[in-house]
Amino acid sequence: MEMRGPTKTLVVATVLALGMVFGLAGCDGEEPAGMAARPIRIAFVPKVAGIPYFEAMNTGGQAAAKQLGVEWSSTGPATVDPAAQVSIVRGLVDQQVDVIAIAPNDPRAIAPAITDARAKGVHVITSDTDAPGTDRELFVNQATPEGIGKALTDALMKKMGNAGKYAIVSCGETAENLNAWIAVQRAYTATAYPHAQLVETVYAGEDKDNATALAKQLMTKYPDLTGLVGECTTSAPGVAEAVRSQQKIGRVFTVGVGTPQAIKPYLLDGSASLSVLWNVESLGYLTAWAGKQVAEGKQPGPSNKVNLELPAIKYEEDTKTLLLGDPLLITRENVDQFKY
Repeated sequence: MEMRGPTKTLVVATVLALGMVFGLAGCDGEEPAGMAARPIRIAFVPKVAGIPYFEAMNTGGQAAAKQLGVEWSSTGPATVDPAAQVSIVRGLVDQQVDVIAIAPNDPRAIAPAITDARAKGVHVITSDTDAPGTDRELFVNQATPEGIGKALTDALMKKMGNAGKYAIVSCGETAENLNAWIAVQRAYTATAYPHAQLVETVYAGEDKDNATALAKQLMTKYPDLTGLVGECTTSAPGVAEAVRSQQKIGRVFTVGVGTPQAIKPYLLDGSASLSVLWNVESLGYLTAWAGKQVAEGKQPGPSNKVNLELPAIKYEEDTKTLLLGDPLLITRENVDQFKY
């Protein structure tokens, strides 16, 4: 029987509406044609919030996000307390971000949270410092421990005349990268500089004032101390400040891993001799690029052209490590080339 009038109109409209619904749904839950997929979301978790080093990494990550078409965010703990970092990671898993890029304060403490994230489908990479033995999928390394440890030692020994006593003011006691560098410094000093001695290593957390106080204590404890190493970007200016305030410039020499603008005043007055670092913004950029690769199921090749500034980034498949490159030596002559 032929339908006429309002009834026919209603049936046709219903069929059209259902067709639109099924058309939008697509097959097998795919995105409907013509609708853009949601950008990959990469969440960066630094060791601690608010310090210039990780702000520079964040700047690099944001620049990469604009160029690569991903979303980038940064959320760090207020202190280097590993439990606070674990809490942030678990919160990001609950938010169902695509990738978490973390600079672990304590590899052992963060391991269960990484395992849980992977079990829930969230990708996890490490950057700046690693968490070996965990379920992280890739590590973005700034430079090799040998490169950094030897560069710090050589720079200090040059000022100390290849002999004498020195001490290290590090940051977190469980930071994998710092401890790896210190191990190289200790071994390299013993073999390459037999007339020099590393007398003690102390830990200031990520606290410049605490680093300054500890450096002063070391100079009192060892009156013949002629060298100090600030092992991280807060302790590097911290040990230089101690030498400056104790009026020991030219008698106690300092080197460290300091960001350019934070260490600049100390390079200019001689309380710091040199900073060993790398392009921190480039490290942030490479971290975002690596996160996108992991989210898309891509494995880096042996050499990777990331952008014009990073044309040949090496990847070690056995350790799943991307390597930014060689350490950068920052002096009073080149410090103004870097704005962070």
